[in-house]
Parts: sequence; structure tokens; C-alpha cells
Amino acid sequence: MRRLAGFLLALAVTFAQGQTTYKGLVLSTPYPALTVKAGEVVNLPLTLRNYGLPPQLTRLRVEGAPAGWTVAFLGSGRVVEAAFLAPDATQNLTLRVEVPKEVGEGRYTMTVLAEGASARARLPLTLTVGKVLPPSLRLEVELPVLKGTPKTTFRYRATLKNESDQDLLVGLEADAPQGFEVVFKPQFSGQEVTTLPIKAGETKNVDIEVSPPPRVQAGEYKIEVAARSGAARAGLELTAVITGRPELSLTTPDGRLSGRAYAGRTSPLKIVVKNRGSAEAKQVEFSSYEPSGWELSFEPKRIDAIPAGEQAEVTVKIKPSSKAIAGDYMVTLTARPKNGTPENADFRITVLTSTVWGVVGVGLIAVALGVLALAVARFGRR
Repeated sequence: MRRLAGFLLALAVTFAQGQTTYKGLVLSTPYPALTVKAGEVVNLPLTLRNYGLPPQLTRLRVEGAPAGWTVAFLGSGRVVEAAFLAPDATQNLTLRVEVPKEVGEGRYTMTVLAEGASARARLPLTLTVGKVLPPSLRLEVELPVLKGTPKTTFRYRATLKNESDQDLLVGLEADAPQGFEVVFKPQFSGQEVTTLPIKAGETKNVDIEVSPPPRVQAGEYKIEVAARSGAARAGLELTAVITGRPELSLTTPDGRLSGRAYAGRTSPLKIVVKNRGSAEAKQVEFSSYEPSGWELSFEPKRIDAIPAGEQAEVTVKIKPSSKAIAGDYMVTLTARPKNGTPENADFRITVLTSTVWGVVGVGLIAVALGVLALAVARFGRR
């Protein structure tokens, strides 16, 4: 047993001695060899890390830069020449490289150096000047066909990808039927945009909101959407399926929401039911809310259908209470289609009583007698 324990202890010591902990500076970038074009400004991200060394100031420089090329180190947006590194600390830097406009095609190399008090790091770079990928865009949508009513705002979730190796400013545009409104909004933003900056290889989500005009007819409507940046273009087709809906209104033939009735007597009031919606109103039923003691009925009680854009007449039979006094009263009439929302309208009903009409009659007789007396007095002398 003691022999086995001693063997395991010796094995552990040997294994621990075989493991070495790295100490030094490491300088890296995700893509140390890449293609650029003449006149381009390239920003290369650099990572400088101190592995197990004491704190030290690290000088930065570029060795072997081609003639005419301009290079600079950036830290926190400023030009820097050195970076301070604590033990096991990391500094993120940017190497800005300006490629001359007149440079010829070919491979160009340079070396980035980081030199500390007790260590140094080297990072070879290769920049190839030549043909780069042409600008390319991809525009896709999750659900290209949406269904709703004329009051629906159709929201499409689109994905826009920059498939080139250069940053692009992309213009967004839409070709929609007359009266339709189309706006573009970046995801999680309520701001409307017409252009969108997209970095090389980046993907952005865009919400496309389509609002139809209020009186649009039912049917399918196509919206063409395009993203452009120079010669690059991507497009897609959206479809808004509008299921019409009825929209009723109540009025009278002369447009006035008023009428007259006599206390204790039935009086007719003609009303016009108009369908201003985009679909047929089906099985329209009528109801009312009137003062206590009143009686109201409709003729007809129900209309089977009112096509979109058309109207129908209904006679409302109103019988105020026999105890009603002369004056104005409010009556609410409701038209309720089976396939739509109810429409209410308030009508002012002026109630006249027999007493009122008696006074009016006496007044008319008095006026007539007065006119007759004047005529006799004037013309009788002749």
C-alpha cells in the first residue's frame, strides 16, 4: 500500500513538472491576412495581453510598412504609441492603415511590434491589394403575406444583410398601391428611417409597416420593397390581404339627425342606413334606447344585406308617452350588422302636444280675422 502511494506521488510530481505556465506578451488580430483596395482605410483590431509578467509599459511600432502607406495605433479613439499592461491584463487597440490610391496590385507585408521591459511580441500582417468583393445585399422576410382589415397596420419583419467586405449605406424604398403608407423602422427602434448603415458582413433586422387607406376595398395588394447601395440591390414582394369590413352610418334623407312626434300618437321617421365600408353588411338588425314610456319600432326590423357603397331606408315608428310634455328629447338608434361593429346615432325628437297645437290654431285664426278686418276697413269704403 505504501509503495502504491509513493508511486502515485512521484507520478503527480513528474506530471506537474511537465506542465509549464506561459509568461510573456501576446499580440493578435482576428484576420492577419486580408484583401484591401487602393485608397481604402483599414482598421485592424489588435489585442495585446500580458501573461504573468510584472506591470510594464509596452511600446508599439510597425516595422517594414510599404513606402507611402500610413499607419497609426488607436486606443479609445486617440492616437497612441504605447500601452500599459498590468499582470494578466489585456488592452484592445486598433491599427489604422491608409492604403495609397496609386498603389499597384500585389501582396504587401508589415510587422506589428509590442516591446515591453522584459518581453516583446511580433504580429506579421499581409495585405493584398487587388479585386475585392463587389457590394452585395440580401433582403429576406419571415412572413411575406399578412391578413387584416382596412384599419390594420401590417408589420413585416425583414432581415437585411451586407454580404460584401465593405461598409455600406443602404437606402430603403417601397412601391405600394396608391394611398398605402410604408415606413421602415430598425428593430427595437420607433424611429422611421430611409437609409441604414450596415458594416461589412453585418445583418440587421428591419420592421416594415404598411398602412392601407381607410376606404380601401377588400382584396390582395402587392408592395415591392427594395434596398439599394450603389450598384448593389436586393428586393422582395410583400402581400397585404385585406378582408373587407362593413362600416355603417345612420342619418335622415336630408342629413339632419332630428324629427318631430306627437305625444300619445305614432309618428314616422325615415332614416337612411349607409354602408361606407369595404364589405357587405349582413343581417343588419335595429334597436333603440328611448325615454321611459315611449314606444319605438322599425320597418323593416332587419335588412338581409347592404352592399359596400350602397344604402337602405328604414322607417322608425315613434310614439312618445301620452304624458310627455312639449320639448326636445334624445333617442338613440343602433344598427348592428352580424359581420361588423354596431353603429349608434343620437336623434333629437321634438314632441308637440295637442295643447300646443290648439294655441297655434287659435293664433292662426286670430291672424286670419285680423287680416280680414283690415281688408274690409280699407276696401269697404270704396
